[in-house]
Amino acid sequence: MEVSGRIKVINPEQQVSASFRKRELVVTTDEQYPQHIMIEFTQDKCDLLNNYRPGEEVKVSINLRGREWVNPQGETKYFNSIQGWRIERVQAEAPAQPQYAQQAQQTPMPAAPAFEPAANFNEEEHDDLPF
Repeated sequence: MEVSGRIKVINPEQQVSASFRKRELVVTTDEQYPQHIMIEFTQDKCDLLNNYRPGEEVKVSINLRGREWVNPQGETKYFNSIQGWRIERVQAEAPAQPQYAQQAQQTPMPAAPAFEPAANFNEEEHDDLPF
């Protein structure tokens, strides 16, 4: 899955435990009702965010993660997270034209062959056209 939008926030890396680190990114989508999506990058993927800044347009490849947890009172809770594993800048591009449209612009269309009008047209002749 992918999320596209503008970077709103890049949080500093957090060392959660001796063997686990994460970094959070917030992307604001570009739609009628913009959404602020928080995406976690973990372990070696934290370094992917080093070359990005707030305000840049990006496309982030994500995985949805869900987990179950039972608290000390025996109640089961469910948690979801969005994990990023790739990020790339979105370049502003001119809309691509189909291949045939590009060829049509480059190659002029040949002129239709001219033909002479019928010289001896006789309305009494019947043709076999159904209309």
